[in-house]
Amino acid sequence: MSDVIVVGAGVVGAACAYYCARAGLDVTVIDRGPVAGGTTGSGEGNVLVSDKEPGPELDLAVLSNRLWRSLAPHGGFEFEPKGGLVVAETDDVRRRLGELAAKQGVEHALVPAGELRDYEPHLAEGLAGGVFYPQDAQVQPMLAAAALLKHGAERFGHGTLRLRLGATVTGFLRSGERVTGVRTSQGDVLGGAVVNAAGTWGGEVAALAGVDLPVLPRRGFILVTEPLREPLVRHKVYTAAYVTNVASDSAGLETSAVVEGTPAGTVLIGASRERVGFDRTTSVPVLARLAAQAVALFPALREVRAIRSYCGFRPYCPDHLPVIGADPRAPGLHHACGHEGAGIGLAPATGHLLAQVLSGERPDLDLSPFRPDRFAQEAL
Repeated sequence: MSDVIVVGAGVVGAACAYYCARAGLDVTVIDRGPVAGGTTGSGEGNVLVSDKEPGPELDLAVLSNRLWRSLAPHGGFEFEPKGGLVVAETDDVRRRLGELAAKQGVEHALVPAGELRDYEPHLAEGLAGGVFYPQDAQVQPMLAAAALLKHGAERFGHGTLRLRLGATVTGFLRSGERVTGVRTSQGDVLGGAVVNAAGTWGGEVAALAGVDLPVLPRRGFILVTEPLREPLVRHKVYTAAYVTNVASDSAGLETSAVVEGTPAGTVLIGASRERVGFDRTTSVPVLARLAAQAVALFPALREVRAIRSYCGFRPYCPDHLPVIGADPRAPGLHHACGHEGAGIGLAPATGHLLAQVLSGERPDLDLSPFRPDRFAQEAL
């Protein structure tokens, strides 16, 4: 029997397992597929504070940013503290970016139009300015999930971490009202607590326990270029429209230019958002729009070949906040899902805070804004 069962071996589940094991708890991670086989394996690896409105998600992002930096010495997941540059096409947008940065209260620098190319020499001409966020960073998400599980399993007087892959959770075990484990395609697993870290499928896992979580898939595409001999993009660079799209409630297609390089020399180009269920059909018009927006931002990309694309599903909640903490409707069940496109960046803080709760400690942040039952209360 484990102290904690984590359902989901993506980066959020891996972070929950890592911090629980480090807190001295015995952990079993269960996933129906491989490590990082869902949304994590289709992400860019964003570790951002720049795109968050002031409030609980930004607080979570600041804590998580600090934790990612403390994890970086472990190595193995290409942590790049390269900073993010948000650019504005017009003076009005530049002004609003500056106002947002002032309200966020995080480290930043206002960048006049004439200094943009000091940050990014290949940027297009005619941009009105921007804001640079030195805390923004990037990780390789699949490696990050694997590294967290690996380091969590290393025993130095801490708890244990076991991994069970290819096991589908089919139901929950209970003693009275309390959740005491899960039923899986490979047999029952007992645990003192269960953490639902199933990402986009978090709502389906919650339903097996008889509780409702409105987690919906929001599809996004990424274009990948051929490896470049010389770096073309120094930082994570995106237009102000990205911030607006992140906060949007629209089910329709939205795109905004997001461009960044990788240690392998490729350039990642995003970002698109649309609610189309779990449809993985490649949309050539969406990819064409992403390519055109990237070329408008970095004209030199016009001569670079795109070699592949991929898509993933962000776990979207109606209020754009993740679901983190104990579920009062099912004692023994905890949730760590619904992070939308910020799951990779927010994973360490999510795992750290849940480990504190499961260890009987007071969490470093107030988890009430992320409470699992808030949607039912709002519907009353």
